[in-house]
Amino acid sequence: MDEYQKTINWLFKQLPMYQRDGSAAYKSDLTNTVKLCDSLDNPERKFKSIHIAGTNGKGSTAHMLSSVFQEAGYRTGLYTSPHLKDFRERIKINGQMIPEQDVVEFVKNNKPFFKKNSLSFFEMTVGLAFDYFAHREVDIAIVETGLGGRLDSTNVIKPILSVITNIGLDHTKFLGDTLEEIAVEKAGIIKKNIPVVVGETQIKAISDVFKDVSREKDVELYFADSLEWLPVYKCDLNGKYQIKNTNTAIAAIKVLQLQGEPITDDNIMNGLLNVVYNTGLHGRWQKLLENPLVICDTAHNKEGLEIVMEQVREQKYKELHIVIGMVNDKNIESALSLFPKDAKYYFCQANIPRALDISELYNIAKAMGLNGEMHKSVREAYAAALEFASEEDFIYIGGSTFVVAEVV
Repeated sequence: MDEYQKTINWLFKQLPMYQRDGSAAYKSDLTNTVKLCDSLDNPERKFKSIHIAGTNGKGSTAHMLSSVFQEAGYRTGLYTSPHLKDFRERIKINGQMIPEQDVVEFVKNNKPFFKKNSLSFFEMTVGLAFDYFAHREVDIAIVETGLGGRLDSTNVIKPILSVITNIGLDHTKFLGDTLEEIAVEKAGIIKKNIPVVVGETQIKAISDVFKDVSREKDVELYFADSLEWLPVYKCDLNGKYQIKNTNTAIAAIKVLQLQGEPITDDNIMNGLLNVVYNTGLHGRWQKLLENPLVICDTAHNKEGLEIVMEQVREQKYKELHIVIGMVNDKNIESALSLFPKDAKYYFCQANIPRALDISELYNIAKAMGLNGEMHKSVREAYAAALEFASEEDFIYIGGSTFVVAEVV
């Protein structure tokens, strides 16, 4: 095993972390991140940044913004999570992943500090990203929160703009049981005198949270879906839900233009048309095959799946095949209620401890009228769908980011 793989294995085997074990990894405290940044000579203060939170769409919006800044000639850092195939997808500059050697050296140099302070996977990864961006002298970094906002490890930056895409009932174990409570956690990224763009107005209880916090912090608040003066641009990300994300990204850029950032309308247009090429984003309504049509998508909660299932229903096909697996900390019944009953299902379990047991998924789905067969792995389920589908059929793969990761 090479040194990079050993380093990654060590990172993943540290204190229980969310991607592996869910709630055991959520730390409601920024103390360790502050300590780490201090020990690294506060790299987060050495570049401009944009901070993005939200239940759905924050990853897509972050990649859109990164692409626009790249088109405008900025050396652009991008920090997102989770990754699909390679840990290094989380940390990029101008679409290029952090080199393996940089990961190895950072961990080696800081391992005594990590051990002494019992740092979590997320805390170490945030430190790595900020240190890398500072040393490589990025002009700006687009930083996506991992979970929530107020207590997320990324919330040590002072950005030039905060962006909150939307609010939905996800990660309720950590963020609260109501939309209002979750909005409060996401609003925790709003900083004094730093403007904020909110993608969707949604219900009054949510918008009131953002209005109250913005008033308290003395910031300009913009609801993207209420800005009649926003221009319309096309985006190369084809999911129906990307219309809202594109609108949010355009609003963010327009606010930054008002602040004096030298970004042209051509930069916006070209950036949005070249998100995949410029940033390497995958897994968002991504076409894997043409005949049969195979689409995969990382939507995994009720709000995200509602729009995706609507788009599935709009496709033309003879028969519908769905390869599906989920994780064990979601409201399974709520998500499954959105899936069509007239499809053939291929139930599977991603290769992570956090994956929902396949028998449990199968039994819940069957009780809800979703019929199909269990398969030992994601790849086996996908292979079975390909075997049974004709060229006129449609195969959808999703339910979890980790299911998509195993087929992309």
